[in-house]
Amino acid sequence: MQNIVSDTGHQPWPPSVIPVADPGAELRQCYDAVTQAIESVLCSGRYILGYEVDAFEREWAEYLGARTCIGVANGTDALALALKAVGVRPGDEVITVSHTAVATVVGIESVGAVPVFVDIDPSTRCLNPALIESMLSPKVRAIVPVHIYGQPADMVEILAVAKRHSLLIVEDCAQAHGAEIAGRKVGTFGQAAAFSFYPTKNLGAVGDAGAVVCNDEVIAEQVRELRQYGWRERYISDMVGTNSRLDELQAALLRVKLRQLDQRNRKRREIAERYLNALVSTGLVGPSTIPGTLHAMHLFVVSSDKRRELSEYLTQAGIATAWHYPQAVHQQPAYAGRIRGADKLPFTERFYERLLTIPCHPDLTDEQVSRVCERLTTWSERPAPKPEPQRYSTHGVTR
Repeated sequence: MQNIVSDTGHQPWPPSVIPVADPGAELRQCYDAVTQAIESVLCSGRYILGYEVDAFEREWAEYLGARTCIGVANGTDALALALKAVGVRPGDEVITVSHTAVATVVGIESVGAVPVFVDIDPSTRCLNPALIESMLSPKVRAIVPVHIYGQPADMVEILAVAKRHSLLIVEDCAQAHGAEIAGRKVGTFGQAAAFSFYPTKNLGAVGDAGAVVCNDEVIAEQVRELRQYGWRERYISDMVGTNSRLDELQAALLRVKLRQLDQRNRKRREIAERYLNALVSTGLVGPSTIPGTLHAMHLFVVSSDKRRELSEYLTQAGIATAWHYPQAVHQQPAYAGRIRGADKLPFTERFYERLLTIPCHPDLTDEQVSRVCERLTTWSERPAPKPEPQRYSTHGVTR
């Protein structure tokens, strides 16, 4: 039985299986507060860009330590609108990674910009700052670091490269709600940042939702206008915009869940620590602990030379697994052979041969975590397969 899937939000896990993600569990725990928030919206008579969106924007900005947050329809739009607002134009090149959800590249290309791939640092699994300058060209305008799986990218070095070459930075924080570098939340280092609140994120809605965060009011106002048809005055478009508004119902729900984010992130890290201890003698490689950073542990991804066998081994114990992602972006049919830098990604390609996601979310029970740990530990203790009996010809030659 094969139990590897690419999108944990769509897998109908049987009740006996430990799921990779369980977005419904948190809602069940705060059901009364969520119901009250929804009823408040329904009774308000204001369903688009009303009180709840305004309140969530303030609260999310305050949580991050940012000046401004602008709610939008989803994380992909957030990245596209942020890039456009900071000044990325059609034809500009944008440096990023192929090790990311395809949404990163969709956001870049949707504004007419051209992605350029740089390899990852094996320790962080994020953009390697030391390789950025080798991929610069006169067309490069911006960098989009991706804080993949909740691990902060090396923003100190990335900022240094950007400053030397007058490049813009838009952080992709879709998987990094609450992650930190030296006590500072990711999403506050560049000119702007994009967040997704897809249901399985650390802070998740019950549908699509996103936000742009920045510290520059000029950029913020650009995003506000772009998200609603380019309006400054209602029904009058001063620029070409789009329709990408955070829904009042989603904002109300996110406000409820935001109260629990730090607590739930701590639970993620506690589970991850137990897993890392279990991996010590297994030969499996888990996420690195990078000094000075706080991992959001959105996903716990191990690296194994025998990932299919490992997946089957975990599946037999009722433990779901997934691939994040089945292919790097440059390996996917829509992008293969057309993005600069795709031929210089040895670490990315090696990692995609070995990665496997195992359950690590705050709604796992202690017993479930123990089951995963036990199975991980015994993975290294399994006896090696017995060699097949050798067969010999009458002349003593092995065949």
